[in-house]
Amino acid sequence: MFKTTMKIEGMMCGMCEAHICDAIRKAVPSAKKVSASRSKKEASFLSEEVIDAGPLKSAIEETGYDCLAVDSAPYVKKGLFGR
Repeated sequence: MFKTTMKIEGMMCGMCEAHICDAIRKAVPSAKKVSASRSKKEASFLSEEVIDAGPLKSAIEETGYDCLAVDSAPYVKKGLFGR
C-alpha cells in the first residue's frame, strides 16, 4: 500500500473538502480512505500502487484549487498496540 499526500491551497469549508475528495475519487477510482483537511491544507488517500501525480494534480486544479505538491510513500498499517 502507498499513502499519497497532497498540499492544497484554497479550501475554506467542509464543502471544499468534499469537492477535493470527489475529485480524488474520480481521478483514482481505486483510492481508499480518501480525506481532506482545510486546516492542514492537505488531502490524502491510500492505494495499491504509486499514483501518477500529473493527472491527479490536474483533477484537483480543474475543481478550482491549487495543488502545490504530491507525495507518495509506502504505507504500513499499524496494528493493535503499535505493532
